[in-house]
Amino acid sequence: MSVDLPVLVERCRAGDDLAWEQLVRCCQGRVYALAYHYLGRFEDARDVTQEVFVRVYQQLDSYHGDGFMVWVLRITRNHCIDQIRRRKARPPAEDLRADDGQWTMADAAPNPEQAWVADSRKRLVYDALRQLNGQNREMILLKEIQGLALQDIADMLGLPLGTVKSRSNRARVELAKRVVALDPSYAGRPRSAEMN
Repeated sequence: MSVDLPVLVERCRAGDDLAWEQLVRCCQGRVYALAYHYLGRFEDARDVTQEVFVRVYQQLDSYHGDGFMVWVLRITRNHCIDQIRRRKARPPAEDLRADDGQWTMADAAPNPEQAWVADSRKRLVYDALRQLNGQNREMILLKEIQGLALQDIADMLGLPLGTVKSRSNRARVELAKRVVALDPSYAGRPRSAEMN
C-alpha cells in the first residue's frame, strides 16, 4: 500500500494523531539511516531521529511544497551537522565500564541492525563509504542511499545542478575504487554490483 505523504501532512495539520503516527512510520527509516551515516553511532542516530520528528512536528505548518521527504531529510542533515559541530567542540566523556558478566540480555537473537552488518557485501560498501571524504560520502548518501533527485540535492546544498552532477559522478568513482581496494575480487564486476 503506497502512502500519499501530502494527504498525511494535511491530516496532521488538522490534528489527526493517527496520521502523525503513520507519517512518522513512513519516514523514520530514512531519517534514521541518514542520521546514522552522518554520525556513525546507533545511539546518536536514534536520538537525532527523535529530535528531527519533534522539529518536523513543530514546523509542520511552515512546510509548503511538494517534496515533503526532501524537506524532512534537509532538517535531518542540518541537525546532524549541528551534532557533529557540537561533538567537535565538546568531545564526549569516556563511558564507564560495567562489570563484565554482570549484565545479560534476555534475547540473544540479532536485531535488524546486527543482521544488516552481518551481510558481507553491504559491510564492504559501508567500509568503503566510511573512507570517502565528507563531500563524496554526502553525495552517495543523498543520491544513492536516500534516492534523492540531483535537483533536490542541488537545492538542499545550495549548489548549481552541474556541480552536483560532477560531484555525484566523482563520488561513485571514488566509492568503486575504495570497494576494489578493500576487496580486489570486485575489480571485474559491473558497476551496479557494489551498490546492491
